[in-house]
Amino acid sequence: MMGKEWADLTPGERREERYRKWLEARGIEFASEEAAQAYRGRLQRIIDAVRLREPDRVPCLLPAGQFPAYYAGITVKEAMYDYEAMKKAWLKFLHDFEGDTFSGPGVGSGWMNEILKVKTTRWPGHGLPEDATMHQFVEGEYMKAEDYDALLEDPSDYCLRYYLPRTTGALEGFSRLMPFRDILGMPTIFLGSCLAEEVQAAFQAVIDGARELGKLREVVKEVAREAHGAGYPSLMSGAQAHAPFDIFADTLRGTRGITLDMHRQPQKLEEAMERITPWIIQSALRAVNLSDSPIVFFALHKGDDNFMSEAQFQRFYWPYLKRVIMGFINEGCVPLLFAEGSYNRRLEVIRDLPEASVIWWFDRTDMARAKEILGKTACISGNVPASLMCTGTPRAVKEYCRQLIEVCGKGGGFILAGGASIDKGDPDNFRAMMAAAKEYGVYRKD
Repeated sequence: MMGKEWADLTPGERREERYRKWLEARGIEFASEEAAQAYRGRLQRIIDAVRLREPDRVPCLLPAGQFPAYYAGITVKEAMYDYEAMKKAWLKFLHDFEGDTFSGPGVGSGWMNEILKVKTTRWPGHGLPEDATMHQFVEGEYMKAEDYDALLEDPSDYCLRYYLPRTTGALEGFSRLMPFRDILGMPTIFLGSCLAEEVQAAFQAVIDGARELGKLREVVKEVAREAHGAGYPSLMSGAQAHAPFDIFADTLRGTRGITLDMHRQPQKLEEAMERITPWIIQSALRAVNLSDSPIVFFALHKGDDNFMSEAQFQRFYWPYLKRVIMGFINEGCVPLLFAEGSYNRRLEVIRDLPEASVIWWFDRTDMARAKEILGKTACISGNVPASLMCTGTPRAVKEYCRQLIEVCGKGGGFILAGGASIDKGDPDNFRAMMAAAKEYGVYRKD
């Protein structure tokens, strides 16, 4: 804002400044003036919903998932190994369905996974059937119960010499590296531990894997450039962050390990979550500041009603997640919080955030209660069932969306979206969802 430094802006002013830059669409080469107007119109629709205002109509996020691959006649495995085929599939979906946003390919690189010998993921043809619809995470105790002190004492060393060798087969040689802190005063001493063939092979795998990732990213960028140029913004081009609890529960300790830790060493878990909270914020902020999008996406995995009690949620989950959320809000970012599972017993707790600062995207939460409890403070989204999108008729999908819009769209602050992404389904169900937004979600005619 004119006349003020960033440090002097309030969180709300910072958010408005980020919105302004987002709408400027700097660096985007639009295919036409009509595409430029469509881009800003779609983006304004979403921004108005987050502001808890009534846009021209209810925005709609199509729950595409890996559906573009199957719609184009290829498998997820083909998309993971043939980047050009992947590109054509996602662009075909973009142009055929004309949603309010686009979501780029999220299938990952099969070649990179093979090079690195990834242990934490199974994907089509590698641990899953050739025609599997997506990859699967392999949960495990990649961080041992006794490792908290080592992680907190030197997190970079722990990630390099313990976590990577346990999760990535091609990088097992890094376990033979000396601690990098030992190079202080003797910067080349670490080369001695690099003489081992296993260590050299690990570094080569990093080089080869990075080159493969670069190929994939270039194609993903091409998809984004064409999508933006055609007039479609993205909600997923900013940054991604995590709840501190989920970092330990998902990829470090696993479900079994974290459940034991909550009972056997709760103070150590709390100390660790406290420590990593600023790391999460700093990492995602770097990504946000490299883009013009203020959105920070969260996939919230272990906070739902069925995983932990309300007392555990209020002790282990929400306080640390809220600190991360507030870290982004204070910097003018907009957390997009995908609450997987059910949050029916969490609604009163998660209401405690500044007005018009976040988007709650629900999976299987009662949307009428969500509107009643959160509607005056937060934009809400989601809950078109994946089962309905996969197996229902277009008429049933459109009717469900109509009812959802009537309940949740009152007064604005609502985005029509799926409760989960779809990999296979009837293309007409996507069209029915978009048609419902355009027919029943209109607030005004400009």
